[in-house]
Amino acid sequence: MAEKANFYDAVYRLVREIPRGRVMCYGQIATILGCPRAARAVGYAMRASGRKADVPWQRVINYKGRISAKNDVERPMLQRVLLEAEGV
Repeated sequence: MAEKANFYDAVYRLVREIPRGRVMCYGQIATILGCPRAARAVGYAMRASGRKADVPWQRVINYKGRISAKNDVERPMLQRVLLEAEGV
């Protein structure tokens, strides 16, 4: 469990470094963290972030350059609004 928490913390640290108006995909984050096959785990970390004010979750998109919308209606719309406000 601690390993998962450490991975999530590493994801959050990296996502906090994504500049306003820029995005990264789940796979890029996983690769930078040394776990190139952990894109899905990055997605789980982003969902678990609980929309922390200091984690710009909206800047993380899928490998196709699109917003991922798994079983959620409001979050993708909010992500689009937030990204458009940043000029993306």
